[in-house]
Amino acid sequence: MSSGDTNEETAIAESDTHPVLLFDGVCNLCNGAIQFIIPRDPEGTIRFAPLQSTLGTRIQEQAGLSTEDLETVVLVEDGVAYTKSDAAIRVGERLGGIYRLLSLGRLVPRGLRDRIYDFVADNRYDWFGRKDQCMIPDEDVSDRFLE
Repeated sequence: MSSGDTNEETAIAESDTHPVLLFDGVCNLCNGAIQFIIPRDPEGTIRFAPLQSTLGTRIQEQAGLSTEDLETVVLVEDGVAYTKSDAAIRVGERLGGIYRLLSLGRLVPRGLRDRIYDFVADNRYDWFGRKDQCMIPDEDVSDRFLE
């Protein structure tokens, strides 16, 4: 077994005890969202991995999600995979404080919420741009990134 395999197994085991947020690693909007979440989760409970990573693909497969679809953020928490607007709402609930107000989004039918989410996702590269490679986290938060 290579050391890469050992790190991946450790990360998957860790994902069972921490929520894992899978994001489009080359999307500027997604990277901005991660940079927004980090200081608002000072205990570091949420872990992150790019959808494009080996671990991201593996978690998507385990959750029964398509590994070809990079049009949604995925939050895996307690064995449940939340996608699109449900993932965003759940992250807000985890952050607490004023961000819990995102839970009011559940008053809007999921179909409508997800259509709005899809519209933004479909246009995110045009509006916010994209990176050539996945974000490299700062050293002080690198332990929160699983790959």
